[in-house]
Amino acid sequence: MALPFELAIGLRYTRAKRRNHFISFISLISMLGIALGVTALIVVLSVMNGFQTELRGRILAVVSHVQISGADGEMSGWQDVARDAEKLPEVRAAAPYVQAQGMLSSGPLVRGAVVRGIIPGEEKKVADFSAHMRQGALESLQAGAFGIVLGSELARALDASPGDKVTVIAPQGVVTPAGVVPRLKSFTVSGIFEVGMFEYDNGLALIHLADAQKLYRMEERVSGVRLKLDDLFRAPQVVRQLAGTLAVPAWISDWTRSHANFFRAVQIEKNMMFIILSLIVAVAAFNIVSTLVMAVTDKQADIAILRTLGASPRSVMAIFIVQGALIGFIGLGLGVAGGVALSLNIDVVVPCIERLLGTQLFSKEVYYISSLPSELQWRDVATITSVSFALSLLATLYPSWRASGVNPAEALRYE
Repeated sequence: MALPFELAIGLRYTRAKRRNHFISFISLISMLGIALGVTALIVVLSVMNGFQTELRGRILAVVSHVQISGADGEMSGWQDVARDAEKLPEVRAAAPYVQAQGMLSSGPLVRGAVVRGIIPGEEKKVADFSAHMRQGALESLQAGAFGIVLGSELARALDASPGDKVTVIAPQGVVTPAGVVPRLKSFTVSGIFEVGMFEYDNGLALIHLADAQKLYRMEERVSGVRLKLDDLFRAPQVVRQLAGTLAVPAWISDWTRSHANFFRAVQIEKNMMFIILSLIVAVAAFNIVSTLVMAVTDKQADIAILRTLGASPRSVMAIFIVQGALIGFIGLGLGVAGGVALSLNIDVVVPCIERLLGTQLFSKEVYYISSLPSELQWRDVATITSVSFALSLLATLYPSWRASGVNPAEALRYE
């Protein structure tokens, strides 16, 4: 099947050996620049997606997808609330909790922390503490045994290890003739967890729900119910559904609200990295301008002959758009192939670089995330491809328009 003559000539100009080798060199640099920019964009966005997923997983190991709290900080009949919530098809599991402030002391060391009462068997359904236990087990928390599981940084600050005694001081005091005396209870450290988020590793302690109810004088009441969903991204919709179905007054929040600033900051950073790295592609794409300007100067006689044979200015313009678009397309193809390959194999590439340099880029002693995570999202690849190709096409417009305006008589005067 015969190609349109504009496309055929544009492809021929791209493949042909040029008398001016500098034009070929600039074309090659443009292709490589676009390929490098696209590769960098895909890899950086994939790594940022990986970090976002990793951090979200660590946060949701501690924070539930949806949290229903009593309107006044306490809730009676949590079983009914959990049963009503589990009627929604999106809700996978529900677990009660008691949460209050406390002061922990071990010898002369004292630290403030959030004390959370849980039922280990139920808590495993809504959070993933068991996967982050460094010592002991979550199941060691038994009703009446007064065991406590500490975050790793909190345990380090208290110089506490499994088997040591830690005194928990509740803010509710006991009124005596000598004044208000705080409530004290000795707990035995039965485990240490580390989720990799300093906020929780340094300020969260877990005890059994029954022990928390006794310590904070809550009888059979709890602070609320935590929910786990089949799709964590539907949490806002589930919150709206629960608001219309619960029969008791309660505060309902989801993970997107409790850490809204954090995830918003990550998303803004990702968007800014996309804009900044797009400038690399833009610079490479606009190298096509210089390539085509020199090509137009080099081919003025050819353009004049085409015009005298009846080619319209629009056809001449299309020839050079095809030539520039092909340069951008080849560079884009190389960049997408390289970016996708590198993103999918970054767990192999980074260790190779570390062995080559003889150093560890992400030391476990310094970073909570000691490996470089990567999550390739094809939506990002499609966006990068579209933007890069649009920039390449945009760069062809001025040189092509200039070619369409060549005067055949002037171009052929000295030929």
